[in-house]
Amino acid sequence: MNRNKWALTTLAFGAAYLLRNDKSRQKLKEQFRSFAGPTKR
Repeated sequence: MNRNKWALTTLAFGAAYLLRNDKSRQKLKEQFRSFAGPTKR
């Protein structure tokens, strides 16, 4: 349990750090879109 808590805390801090910067935020959005692929509706 303690290990999971540390992993989530590290992930949260990393995400907060990356989302502060506009360039890295845009890069993450593009990577997520390419990973998700086109939507099929």
